Amino acid sequence: MAILTYIIILAATLSVVNAVPGLWFDRFFMVVFENTNYTDAIANPYFKSLVEKNNSVLMSNYDGVSHPSQPNYIATIYGDIAGIADDEFYDIDGINLVDLLEAKGVSWKAGNCFTGMKTEDAAYVREHNPFISMKNINTNATRCANIVNADQFEADLASNSLPQFSYYVPDRFNDAHNTNLTYAMSWFQPWFDEKLQNVNFTNTLSLIVFDESDHDEGDTGPNHIYASLIGSSVTSGAHEDTTPYTHYSLVKTIEENWGLGTLGRNDVDAIQATTQQD
Repeated sequence: MAILTYIIILAATLSVVNAVPGLWFDRFFMVVFENTNYTDAIANPYFKSLVEKNNSVLMSNYDGVSHPSQPNYIATIYGDIAGIADDEFYDIDGINLVDLLEAKGVSWKAGNCFTGMKTEDAAYVREHNPFISMKNINTNATRCANIVNADQFEADLASNSLPQFSYYVPDRFNDAHNTNLTYAMSWFQPWFDEKLQNVNFTNTLSLIVFDESDHDEGDTGPNHIYASLIGSSVTSGAHEDTTPYTHYSLVKTIEENWGLGTLGRNDVDAIQATTQQD
């Protein structure tokens, strides 16, 4: 089967002072939603409309890497699930994506405020925050200060100080975990449409993705999820890419864009999502 090709074009200089130029884009912004099968997500009118924009592409063969939620989040910054197969608390040793970003001077923040509440109605939970599970982050006050709440994200945006790598996890109502896609989109559509018009997003590549499928067939069932890339760095007209991607592709893409090196795990052989696919 022929693979639909698309090209990420070089982004212009960001307004952020001391920004590190990337190979294909200068800023990366991602939003993670929860527990939804690909067929349900792509049937949603707003998610479908996103991949019909001129500068967008549907990654129609993107899979989560495990069940339940937490190992998928861990994979997005660790390049591996670290042997985790549940949503309990962990402190993980070893290098992670933050180490690579900081070594190259690429700024980062995680818009995901773990409130400390371990209840079913908590707005945020630890298993949706991979950064706080990294031992060399959760023991470092400076790094912990980069794990912020939604208000700080909006303040950074307003002051033109949005970091180059932004990892945004909505609360468990707006991410569809405790609700449904209709509820989640009532928040996300006006929120994201506004962001796309913001000057800080002009040279930004945005990834909209789910952590995992609904896994209604159990933890060993299919894990096909919705993922799309949106932004001025995506060549106009490239609306679908059938290449097999996973969360490790996200790590690989960030590494290649800023020349970060690798984590030496599943990121090494992952397929990056930002080069022309031959």
